[in-house]
Amino acid sequence: MTTLTTPQDFTLTDAERALLPTPEEAAGYAEHGWYLSRRLFSDEELDTLRDATEKYYEGHRDRTLPVRPPNLAAWEPAHGPVQRHNDYVHYESDAIAAILRKPLLGAVAAVLAEAEEVRIWQSTLIYKPPVPEEPSNQVPWHFDRHYWGTCSSERMLTAFIPFHDCGEENGTITMVDGSHHWKELPTGEDSSRHFAQRDRSELEQLLADNARYNGQEVRKVPVVIPRGHVSFHHCRTYHGSGANRAPEPRRAVSLHLQDAGNHYRRHTRPDGSAVAYNHDVVVRRTPAGLPDYADPEICPTLWRGAV
Repeated sequence: MTTLTTPQDFTLTDAERALLPTPEEAAGYAEHGWYLSRRLFSDEELDTLRDATEKYYEGHRDRTLPVRPPNLAAWEPAHGPVQRHNDYVHYESDAIAAILRKPLLGAVAAVLAEAEEVRIWQSTLIYKPPVPEEPSNQVPWHFDRHYWGTCSSERMLTAFIPFHDCGEENGTITMVDGSHHWKELPTGEDSSRHFAQRDRSELEQLLADNARYNGQEVRKVPVVIPRGHVSFHHCRTYHGSGANRAPEPRRAVSLHLQDAGNHYRRHTRPDGSAVAYNHDVVVRRTPAGLPDYADPEICPTLWRGAV
């Protein structure tokens, strides 16, 4: 049985290096806020990942969190045929972690983030059932940085890893092109409220208002992702997804990533109350008594070194 603290070999083969973003592609990510990779995962790896997630849904865990965070996404069968979200799967399942911690994935992220070290921030297993009318199947517009107010970094990013071909029919991830460059409209609203707890039309209007505030148009780009390829997006890129109209469920992992410079910082809402992320009650403490976002058990290193 592996553990998250097992030493990792941060090396790539020549064939893997050929799969990294070119300088032109990295510049495109910086301009547009998202990037579709070359093929990073084999059919065998994705079949293994799917089997591991099925066992996870059946209740298999190699370990569980020492403390249950207050806002944990943790679908279980009693919740019914809604869109399933399960956080910390890279910690709870060794088989899932073994696939997600592929050095090539971290190296691609390092190129895009211009970082020499990339750590896992969070992993969310997602299952979108083939029920188009299910309200939870439609993910409204948001950007991830809203929910990471306690993070110091502006270079964080997400790797969206579908287990199969992913297109508009099954509700693929859709980016608002270039929106990571926008300044936020100073509304004074509590942006830390999760999109699942907010009205979809409210967030649609907020997107339109933010675009207008920046003198921009909303250009929505559905990312068609062939099996084995990965979609990456910047932490400030607006994104969402539509209903799954395909006959099969849409399965994926959102692997959120942080550069080595990221650390905890106190962040408050407009009313003065402190924002907290789930990690804050799970990770070890720094010598100063603050949450340590470099805790190797919860936030293992995915890549280290020049690329």
